[in-house]
Parts: sequence; structure tokens; C-alpha cells
Amino acid sequence: MRIISKRAILIATVTLCCLLAGIPGAAALGGGEGWVSIVCNVNGASVYFDGQYKGETAGGSLTVPVYTTGTPYETATVEKSGYYTYSSAITMPSEGQTTTIYATLNPVPTPTPDTYGSISVSSQPSGASIYFNDNYRGIAPLIISDVYPGSYTIRAEKPGYAAYSTTAQVTSGSRASVYCPLSALDTTGALYVISTPSGANVYLDAAYKGITPITLSNLASGTHILQVDHAGYYDWKSTVTVPAGGTRTIDATLNPMSTSTTGWLYVSSSPGGAEVTLDGSSMGQTPSSGSLKLNNIATGSHTVVLTRPGYQQYSATTVVSSNTVTEVSAILTSSNTPSGTGGLSVSSTPAGANVFLDNAFIGISPLSLTSVAAGSHVVSMKLDGYQEYSVTTPVNTGAVSTVSAALVPAIPVTTKKSPLSPVGALLALCCTAGILLWKRS
Repeated sequence: MRIISKRAILIATVTLCCLLAGIPGAAALGGGEGWVSIVCNVNGASVYFDGQYKGETAGGSLTVPVYTTGTPYETATVEKSGYYTYSSAITMPSEGQTTTIYATLNPVPTPTPDTYGSISVSSQPSGASIYFNDNYRGIAPLIISDVYPGSYTIRAEKPGYAAYSTTAQVTSGSRASVYCPLSALDTTGALYVISTPSGANVYLDAAYKGITPITLSNLASGTHILQVDHAGYYDWKSTVTVPAGGTRTIDATLNPMSTSTTGWLYVSSSPGGAEVTLDGSSMGQTPSSGSLKLNNIATGSHTVVLTRPGYQQYSATTVVSSNTVTEVSAILTSSNTPSGTGGLSVSSTPAGANVFLDNAFIGISPLSLTSVAAGSHVVSMKLDGYQEYSVTTPVNTGAVSTVSAALVPAIPVTTKKSPLSPVGALLALCCTAGILLWKRS
């Protein structure tokens, strides 16, 4: 019987792997995936890529799938107890391809009974991940056994703490102790916010913080949303990064608002061809598609009425803001008595307004209603600090009507207390005298 040498078996295995790598369809399908094949002369050897355990060799090899679109691996390490460790640079494969690393492990001379040593590793706080010569070994406290005499690097890592590295010296038949004190990372920072003009309101992640200039301390490091606003100026809003353990200065320059006292009003209807009146003045007809554009409309509240033969009259009260386009979209209802139900979608800017349908409270904006009786309805919205909004809108059978309101801030009204009139003073005096006489009697 012919004896096949180990060298012949190794060559045959390598040849077979190369042939399989070249067969179309042999590689698994998948976006950005390739393979790195480790061919080794020893089975049961542990394979690490950049210190990450990938498995053991079996049948003379180990094939490791890798993502070609991810961070490339740099170093492959193959090790097994009783053999010298093998290391090699990794050539990353292209998508669907395989690269091969040939690792030959040479046996270490059989040691005498006390040749090996060990390392005891602890950390403060405990629970740190321990790396032995950049290879992960477990969670502290732990003991690393069967360590050949020599010098080794021990590294401890734990989220929220700075990594700690030291050197352990192992001697034959002894146990080296390694203590890893970890220092907590400073994960907070600060923002110093100034603005032009000063005295502006500052909001961080939508929460009010005060007025400029201001220092915001003890902030979580990372990305936040900063907003600065001031009456008569456009809001300043930006994404800012808070440095860990440091302070960043933010200088917000606000742009003044235009002093214009007019805006635009766009009116559309379904169907088109409706006559439009604004505060009782005829403005034209809505087109079949698009909107009737009304320019130079004075800021403030206006009444818009749309009429079309065969349809019910549509009326809405809307507010025009300076240099802003306000839209009125009317869905006209046939004059015939409607039947059935439809939907109603209500939203407001800002959100959170109390919504009333025909004077009945129905919820908080934004909201959507189903099974609303077809016909004309009055939708009202109320929000503290804003003027009440009211509009008449139709609801058609099987359709969804939309009401979108841009609420206008309320103007505070200051009233003066009237002095007490002479007649009122006399009446008050008489009442007081009557009470005193009644108590004496």
C-alpha cells in the first residue's frame, strides 16, 4: 500500500481550495462579502483577526467571511498551545473573492513540568475586558493559565473609562499579578452662548435655558440642537457639538425681520371656478387647477368667502402674516343634502391646540377623525397665548377634508382700573355704618 505523505495531503488540500474559489457560484451571494481562507498544518488552531476570535482550523483550513465594504482587517494570528504563534498581514478580498493565508505552526519544545507560569488580572472597577498581547481573554478578575515565561502586554478596557495597559513578566512555575486601575472619562462639557443682539432666548434640545450671554454646564458630550431667538429677529438654529471635558463658544448672529406690513393669500377650490370675495370685496375666480394669488394683502385677520352655482357657500377666517404666504383651500359641497360620512384631518402651528368641532371638544392637534357626518362643519382651535382660529369646512362622503391653521400670537391687552366714583364711595360708607350699628344693637 502506498503511503501518502503529509506534505502531499497539504498540497492537495490547498489545490482543492484554490479550485473551489475559482468555480462560479461557489461563493455565497451577498452584498460586499468575500472570504479569507487560513490554510494550516495543524487542526484545532485558534484564528484571530486583529485580536478578534474567528474560529479553529479543521481539515487543514478555516474560511472566514468578511465584509469588503467594512473596515478592513490588518493582521491574522494563528495560535495553539504547544506551538509558536504565527502572524501575517491580511490581504482583503474583493466582493465574491477569496484570499488565502498559509500558516505553518512550529511545535514548541516540550517543557519541563514547571516551565509554564500564569497571570492573575484584576481591575478597578471590576468587569473590565482583558486583552493578552491584543487578544481578548475575558472579564476581570481572571487568571490566564499556561503562559510561557517571558514579557507580555496586558490591556484593560471598560466603557466610560480610559484604557489601561501594562507589562506582565512571567517566570517558570509562578503566577504574576496585574492590577489595572481605570480612570473615568469626563463625558460632560459646556457651551458658552453669546448673540448679536444680546438678551436672546436660548433653547437646547427644545428646552428653555435662559438668555444670552449664558454658560450651559454639565451637558452630555456629543451632538445637540441649539436655538436662539429674539423678538423682531429671525430664529437662529444649528446643530452643535459639546466637547467632553471642555467648553465651546457659540456666537449666534440674528438677522432682523422685515418691517413689511403685507403678505400673500393663495385661494384654491375643488371644483374650481368659484367666485372669491375678501372682506366683502370681489377678488376673482379660483382656477381649475392651482390657486388664485392675491398680493399685497394687509397683515391681520380676513374673511374669505367662495361661491359657485350648485354648491354651498364656503366661508373661512384666516390670518395673513408679514412676508408670508397664507393658503385657503376650499372643498365645495353640493347644494344637495349630503349623506354618509367622511374624514377630517386637523393640524396647527404650533401643535397642541384644543380642537372643537361644531363647538364640541374633539382632541388636541394634530388629529384625524373618521366617520364625520357629511356636510358643513365649524372647526375651531384654541391655544393659550394665541388668537382663536375658526373656519367652516365641508366634509364629503368618502373623502378626507383637511384643516391646517397657522395660529397667531395673542396681543396682551392692558386695562386700567377706574377710580371709585363718588356715588360708589358713598354707598360703601353707608354699608359700613349699617354693619357697625347692627353689631352694637
